[in-house]
Amino acid sequence: MEKYLTMLKKENLTREEFLPEWKRFKNDLNNGKIRTAYKEQNGDWRVNTWVKQFILLGFKFGEIIQFNDGTIDKDTLGERKIMLSEKIRKASSSVSIRDGVYIGQGVTFMPPSYANIGAYIDEGAMVDSLALVGSCAQIGKNVHIGAGAIIGGVLEPVGAYPVIIEDDAFIGAGSIITEGTTVKKNAVIGAGVTITGSTPIYDNVKGTVITPNENGVIVVPENAVVIPGARDVSTSIPEVKLSKSVPIIIKYGSNVELEDLLRP
Repeated sequence: MEKYLTMLKKENLTREEFLPEWKRFKNDLNNGKIRTAYKEQNGDWRVNTWVKQFILLGFKFGEIIQFNDGTIDKDTLGERKIMLSEKIRKASSSVSIRDGVYIGQGVTFMPPSYANIGAYIDEGAMVDSLALVGSCAQIGKNVHIGAGAIIGGVLEPVGAYPVIIEDDAFIGAGSIITEGTTVKKNAVIGAGVTITGSTPIYDNVKGTVITPNENGVIVVPENAVVIPGARDVSTSIPEVKLSKSVPIIIKYGSNVELEDLLRP
């Protein structure tokens, strides 16, 4: 880590000086030696801002080229190579994984899907068809990301919390989880739910409203089952009733059956 921090502080850094360290940096991302966010012993998550800063330098010093596979991108980026020994299922060439993504053993990517630089996808996870894992997103063990789901990415500002999905969570088809959201262990996000770092979550079980914590992060509790709902909003339009979409926690429980998501 020290060598990367030293380079970040270096004035008048040149592309020639940067590129060898960048290659080592991407290898450390691929191997999981460094990551953009980490969990402390007390269960809190912290952002490694310097990792984001180094990724941004990779964009800065990159030059646009055409790769052998026809991709046109910065030469500092490109596609992550998947080795058979990694035990990763990449079910089609239409799966795109940028270099600089950690992927644990047993992870499955269904076509088409995409993972961006800085993401961390732990062992046993599933990234289903048309799903996106954005830059710096942290995906835990055995997480299922349903078809068409969007796990948002965030590089700037460097202190912003990425999307964090903890172990054994389920992200339903077509759902959208964006920066500043943490989904705790075993939580179930139903199909079509949208959660952002500024989206209040209405806990119909406990009779409370979950708002951003001291770090500006919305936290979906462990074992929560969240479905799309709506709440009335005031309007000055005569004879018109309006509502807005909100996520609602309808129950808690481990080993939740998916049929529960359809119950009122």
